[in-house]
Amino acid sequence: MKSIRSFVPLAAAAAVLALAGCASQDLSVKEVGSYHIGGRQVTLTGLPEQEIIFSPGAPPLKVNPNGDFEVEQMYVHYTLLAQPKGKVPLLLWHGGGLAGVTYETKPDGKPGWEMYFLKAGWDTYVSDAVERGRASWARFPQIFKSDPMFRTKKEAWELFRFGKTYATNPAERVAMPDTKFPIEAFDQFTKQGIPRWVTNDGVTQKAYDEYVDKVCPCVILVHSQGGNFGITAALNNPSKVKALVLVEPSGAPDPDKTDISALRNIPILWVWGDYLDTQPFWKNIYAKQEQFRAAVNRIGGKTESIVLPSAGIKGNSHMMMMDRNSDQIAALIQDFLVSRGLSTK
Repeated sequence: MKSIRSFVPLAAAAAVLALAGCASQDLSVKEVGSYHIGGRQVTLTGLPEQEIIFSPGAPPLKVNPNGDFEVEQMYVHYTLLAQPKGKVPLLLWHGGGLAGVTYETKPDGKPGWEMYFLKAGWDTYVSDAVERGRASWARFPQIFKSDPMFRTKKEAWELFRFGKTYATNPAERVAMPDTKFPIEAFDQFTKQGIPRWVTNDGVTQKAYDEYVDKVCPCVILVHSQGGNFGITAALNNPSKVKALVLVEPSGAPDPDKTDISALRNIPILWVWGDYLDTQPFWKNIYAKQEQFRAAVNRIGGKTESIVLPSAGIKGNSHMMMMDRNSDQIAALIQDFLVSRGLSTK
């Protein structure tokens, strides 16, 4: 492996060397870092004290759960290149019940889209939204107002269009024909699942908006549940969002109730995988997104949609950034961004 030129502090050296080891070419990295953004202080009172033994052999300790807490923040990890080709940073936003690991190493051990776009010359930011991963969550119902929801393996297998029939025994699972998802890595993928709350959209959007205000101008690439957050972030700060890439977004603002004119000058790309017509849920999602796209086009918007099977690319799941041909799909996204003048080849 050739040497990598790095300007990062010693504390980040290990991360940079790991980055270089995964790449087939040198990456000149200027900085690797992370931070939390958003959130607020909450003071809890009236909760009973508890006596807890934190480790075997230790004496019991009285714990008072009352006091001040920082909550509703999000976590951001970034890698900045010494000579980026992207004119602005690329922000990668995950979907529901998931975290930024969506874009990191794939469950089959191969590099993910974070590495692809770094090699393509983008400064990349990968985040964990409010309540997910390293953003952490808060007490419920005192702060979060509902119980957490957990996705079963059966739901993931079917909803993400890996297969029609789930079984506890991997040998009995029936995958979609010609699926590009590495089904042998399915169990590994489900370890990424994270509890989610259905009552936190407002505070999540607030944190995303603060994130955009801090980092951008930028390109935002979103997946699934992240679609509505990304579109709304662009509406809330249109001068800072130079393009939106919506990978199978599951939601969007209602154009009949929301002024979407701010999207007129923002290039937007939708990307859809295969088997959309096998589930009423996805047929409905796709139809509603097409209605939203048509509304943007009617006001002079600059939108494109790639339905991969129609482009001759078959077998992709909802988690196309983890599919075996994920680099092929990333290349289509890269071509779109280059065509909009946001990066050089």
